[in-house]
Amino acid sequence: MTTLNYKHLRYFWTVANAGSIARASELLHLTPQAISGQLRELEDALGIELLRRAGRGLEVTDAGRRILSYADEIFALGDELLAVARDQTTRKSLPFTLGIADSVAKSVAHRLVAPALQLSESVRLVCREGRLTGLLADLSVHRLDMVIADRPMPPNLNVRGYSHLLGESDLTVFGAADLIDTLNGDFPDLLQGAPWLMPGDDVAIRPRLEQWFESRHLYPRIVGEFDDSALIKAFGQAGTGLFVAPTAIAAYVCEQYRVRIVGRIDTIVEQLFAITTERQLSHPAIVAISQAARSEVFGNDALTNSGKAEKMATATHDVRCAGSKIG
Repeated sequence: MTTLNYKHLRYFWTVANAGSIARASELLHLTPQAISGQLRELEDALGIELLRRAGRGLEVTDAGRRILSYADEIFALGDELLAVARDQTTRKSLPFTLGIADSVAKSVAHRLVAPALQLSESVRLVCREGRLTGLLADLSVHRLDMVIADRPMPPNLNVRGYSHLLGESDLTVFGAADLIDTLNGDFPDLLQGAPWLMPGDDVAIRPRLEQWFESRHLYPRIVGEFDDSALIKAFGQAGTGLFVAPTAIAAYVCEQYRVRIVGRIDTIVEQLFAITTERQLSHPAIVAISQAARSEVFGNDALTNSGKAEKMATATHDVRCAGSKIG
């Protein structure tokens, strides 16, 4: 036997669950003779006895019970497959499985992905979050359609993929108002000894931040390290320390986390990439994300709004510092 006849297996499964060939023939709309013949062919093919006479009825043999357990799983999966197919047919939605690296700012990721859910064709989004290496492994076996990351495809990974630049932004330093009031001097000198929330080792800008501090002989007091961008902002909102985020979302960060801008680091640029297995972007959701990145997230409008937020927040900071000096 080289292949399994699933039609014969279903006949056996139906007879075993119905308890008799007569009842199974009603369910299958076949004659009892036809079912009996198919059962004999299945037993001959498997080389085992599946059913035997027990009085006026039939009982499943020990070997038949083992086969029956596999048949239960096979047809349960078949029913699940049909349900999924019916669901897709009804909804006519386009599946889109996305991976987002931990180090990517969640507010940026949301703004990038939102346009994909507003297409004329309904999109069913499945979002996974984790470390970049694990997400790229899933991308390589097509469990993901795309990965959003703060760095391009690492050259040392044996994964076929292409990095598409979505956009880039320099950095802004933020802090809670009460913490900012304790700082003295101008930016960036006021960072000396200030409590600082450092991005984790998996975040691409970490080495560049360290180099920036070193080149200016600034040594803030690092009170925490975070791979997760949302978590670092939550601690920053609580006044635990100062932190950086892309300037492109400065207005959003100030409003959402009720923090103020301390200064801008325009010599460090954070980049975001869409990593796919395709050289040319073709999935409608991926195309929508790429277009949104250029026009809305990293475009001129985003930087203009962030510039306004920076001027307002810096002006407020200057007033507060002046007041503290007079006092």
